[in-house]
Amino acid sequence: MHAMMWAKFLAILALAMAVADASTLTPPVLPLLVRNPYLSLWLGNARGEPWEEWPMFYTGAKVGCLADTLDEGSTQVTFPIYEGSNYDASTTNLTYSIQGGVKDEKASVILSFISPITPTSTFRQSMPASYIKIYVEGNFDLSIYVDINGQWVSGDDESRIQWELSERQSQGLGFPPLKTWKIRRSEEQLLTEKNDRAEWGTLHFTGPAEANHESGTAFDMRNRFKNTGELRNATDENYRKINQDEPVFAFSKDFKLKSSASKSKELSEDSILFTIAHIQDPVVQFAAARGLTLMRPLWASWFETADSMVNHHYVDFDESSKLAAEYSEQLVVDALKSGSEDYKDIVALSARQVMGATSFSGTSDSPLLFLKEISSNGDFQTVDVIFPTFPFFLYTNPRWLAYLLEPLLEHQLSGQYPNKYSMHDIGTFPIGKGYEDGRDEYMPLEECGNMLIMGLALVNSLGGTSDTLGPLGSLGDDSDVGSGGVFPLSSRIDSIDSAWGGSRDNKQVHSWLKKSYKLWKQWTGYLVEEALIPANQLSTDDFAGWLANQTNLALKGIIGIRAMSGLSEALGESKDATYYRDISDDYIEKWQDYGFSKDGTHARISYTWYGSWTTIYNLFADSILCFHLPDATSSPIGLHEPETQKPIEHGRKGKSRTVFIDEKVYKMQSDWYHNVKQKYGLPLDSRHLYTKSDWQFFAAAVASKKVRTEIVESIALWVNETVTDRPLTDLYETEGDGGFPGPHFLARPVVGGHFAFLALERACDGRAVGGLDFLNEVDVDWEDRGESVLPQVDEL
Repeated sequence: MHAMMWAKFLAILALAMAVADASTLTPPVLPLLVRNPYLSLWLGNARGEPWEEWPMFYTGAKVGCLADTLDEGSTQVTFPIYEGSNYDASTTNLTYSIQGGVKDEKASVILSFISPITPTSTFRQSMPASYIKIYVEGNFDLSIYVDINGQWVSGDDESRIQWELSERQSQGLGFPPLKTWKIRRSEEQLLTEKNDRAEWGTLHFTGPAEANHESGTAFDMRNRFKNTGELRNATDENYRKINQDEPVFAFSKDFKLKSSASKSKELSEDSILFTIAHIQDPVVQFAAARGLTLMRPLWASWFETADSMVNHHYVDFDESSKLAAEYSEQLVVDALKSGSEDYKDIVALSARQVMGATSFSGTSDSPLLFLKEISSNGDFQTVDVIFPTFPFFLYTNPRWLAYLLEPLLEHQLSGQYPNKYSMHDIGTFPIGKGYEDGRDEYMPLEECGNMLIMGLALVNSLGGTSDTLGPLGSLGDDSDVGSGGVFPLSSRIDSIDSAWGGSRDNKQVHSWLKKSYKLWKQWTGYLVEEALIPANQLSTDDFAGWLANQTNLALKGIIGIRAMSGLSEALGESKDATYYRDISDDYIEKWQDYGFSKDGTHARISYTWYGSWTTIYNLFADSILCFHLPDATSSPIGLHEPETQKPIEHGRKGKSRTVFIDEKVYKMQSDWYHNVKQKYGLPLDSRHLYTKSDWQFFAAAVASKKVRTEIVESIALWVNETVTDRPLTDLYETEGDGGFPGPHFLARPVVGGHFAFLALERACDGRAVGGLDFLNEVDVDWEDRGESVLPQVDEL
């Protein structure tokens, strides 16, 4: 009779019927439709048969989604054979083979869902929509059925929903007629979440007009399709609760493969394309300089209606898929330079997870990118979540990093935050009211250092690589960028971003820095007072608790001061540049005395915690900012001279400079990581065996190639063996079953830190990694010395 495929929303194909490079790692969960914090669908049983479990939201809550096939000519039930998964940065494929009811009848089905990452086109990236393409190949007739339910639009199954079918006629060549199911809550609750799911917005499920459609009770419709292979082109108008006679919304298509195959004696091919979009307007509420504002989606800058946006997204499949595939292919090339074959899979798994925490807003003249701290506490625009994520944005598209930082700068420049240090976040997503009382989470040193490091990294990205728009190089020219806010988007007809790094961007960054210079100086002033001897406080690893004199935290603050010197240089503020540079040079020498063991083999957790050790992942900031290189290559571009872009000489012609942090520190830590690495990676410090994956990649990026490969391969082993049953966690045990250590961190964007080595490859005009070649040379002895006495603050 039939062959069923309970394959629940599975898969993504970037350009054709297969991902170019086969995936080798087998994570417990795979990303499917992952576009923003509310359009987030995952395959929760990625190591088993996909039909064993429904797909899930990132929290683990099930989401109704079904794909089914019917072999019209078979006389017996034959379940498909699951051939396995493949994935890249934008794509997850699941492939099945089906044996027909007659000898020599065979078919294959690829369920392919694409959430395109298009670093050369912010226009496309801003659309809250993903593709679903189903490819079939065979020599007998098949029918394909796909449905979704109301769990996409509410986190409460008791919510009453309503729906309609919208049919759009052809709008000319290249714009085919389409059908769209539109599903939403009957009473939307604006800017409200239940179980992390949005309670406002409309889901658009779109397919070709040639497809059959039907809405109705899940049990009845699915069984009717199994028996007849047909949908009735009918709409159930009995609006009801999600869990009341579960309403589903379906499309189906008949694939007549037999007649075509018999003529050519070869297998016939066909496909069908769907899109799923989650439309919200507004997307968030934000305390902007003009006051508390309902923020519209960025795509509304180009489209008057959601229907027109969805229609464009549908017909743009080929171009979006091509751009996404180019990014994935370049990602593989660059990742293989790390020394580990497994690295390409890890970053491919991480990419959609990063973007899945973001939502584009603002206008084409002044774009903004909002970020949710998924799963850990739901904070809005958390600085110490953006920081571990920022290598992804430096590598992929530095503009997007600017769009992330801008809401924090705008809010604090407007005087709505009273403290002299950087704020931790601007609220609880999706409402960013800020903290007029200054009572956000207390991480002052952490956040000041983070902002200054990211600020200089963004400035350096303008001249720090020969490929000026992420991994795909320079596209477009400067003339197509309209006037407006900071880093406006291109007005090119092909919707490709203009080149990043031209003279116009230099001028824009100059304006950006000048506008916010008082903030940078204010935060640096705090670091001058507090960074060398940190008071009892939290670092970003707040789950580890409060601690004074944290060695790694102090390093971040000192590098932040040195970064301010670079920002001052970029604006031509030579006095400030010299002042902050001299302080940072003084502090870093003292830090190198205070923070290390007596035998000179490793850094301590705290200056006074003898017998302890820690991962100095903030050492990555020294290299990404090029402080490990001589002056000529480590200084930021001269933004006050945008036409020449010549490096600033600091008034030190004829003089050479030693690196900011002694090479022995790098070597010592690299060797130590080799000694303390566990089965599944490098523990965070000596207190526990748990680790953070983002910080491991920060540390590995500035370790020797041998140690880097060891760490990456240990993490790859964890990906294959961990019992964690949610989207990639960044916090896990390095021994045992590799499970959660207590807090369940999942689907967090901090996996952007996995791109640390890729970002470093591009930094310092491509010379950053080469500047660490000394790590691969013979051991350099760390000279014996006694324990330093911790000075009093008033002695500094």
